[in-house]
Amino acid sequence: MTAAHDQIPEAALAWAQGGRPAALATVIETWGSAPRPVGSQLAISGEAELVGSVSGGCVEGAVVAEAVEALADGEPRILEYGVSDAEAFAVGLACGGRIRVLVDPVGVGRGLPPDLLAALVSARAARTPVALAVRPGDWEHRLVTGNGDPLWPEAAGALVADRSGFAGDWFLGVHNPPLRMAIVGAVHIAQALVPMAAIAGYDVLVVDPREAFATPARFPGAALVHDWPDAALAAFGLDTRTAVVTLTHDPKLDDPAIRAALAAPVFYIGCLGSTRTHAKRVARLTEAGFDEAAIARIHAPIGADIGAQAPAEIAVAILSQITERLRRPATRP
Repeated sequence: MTAAHDQIPEAALAWAQGGRPAALATVIETWGSAPRPVGSQLAISGEAELVGSVSGGCVEGAVVAEAVEALADGEPRILEYGVSDAEAFAVGLACGGRIRVLVDPVGVGRGLPPDLLAALVSARAARTPVALAVRPGDWEHRLVTGNGDPLWPEAAGALVADRSGFAGDWFLGVHNPPLRMAIVGAVHIAQALVPMAAIAGYDVLVVDPREAFATPARFPGAALVHDWPDAALAAFGLDTRTAVVTLTHDPKLDDPAIRAALAAPVFYIGCLGSTRTHAKRVARLTEAGFDEAAIARIHAPIGADIGAQAPAEIAVAILSQITERLRRPATRP
């Protein structure tokens, strides 16, 4: 089951490369109960085609009109809008707020250079975390990708927190790869966890060489792989935006996945099993050469301690713990 990842910069680039005017609108600040968070984007073509959203529909019309003007004069601009209580209620919020939106024409005047937009799209395709930096006033643009950039400390923190925002005079738009989850073991808990994780925004892969377990009938619409876990995870790719969950109770299946995850910078490793089962697991991993600090990355018994018993409840506990480790990185082992 694959979660849809935004293709907003990609849409703007496709229009620009096709000889059509394009602009990117980005939420850069919010106050109160804003409909969309900072960093949300909307791609706008010269024919007023839209991909994405900056307000859930409250101010899109006004933003489109400003984008058309920006494409004509080549000047980026920052707009501020108030969202009334009634408008906020229409998009599911209890009360209104205010938002500031940066409208950036692509390849016109002082707007976003097309080659920089192309580099951003390439980084996203390669699952490379980057920040698109824009400095209002002189409208300098650049990609922040590593230690050589003086903005990297701020950008690195923003990428870890998955939160766009200002660093001094610069707005840092965070572009992290889509979240992914590899679930080893096509068991009952996995049947509940797969749709939950997809709703939460994860691209989910279910790995189980036991073909009778990992079937489309048991996992409708899910991505299923019947390879051994170490080979499956090597093909899947493990990075800082990936969570690995093992659920089989069988060391022949779980241990290769755990070893692969421990050798990678995944942000979460969780393993089903009792305290006694985990103690045996620790002994096997120690014998395999993993040190105490590496093994401490494993969350076992898996999941937040909410008293879960049924498979669906355990899936809730797992997703809760994964969310905490993602959104509160300081709590990671």
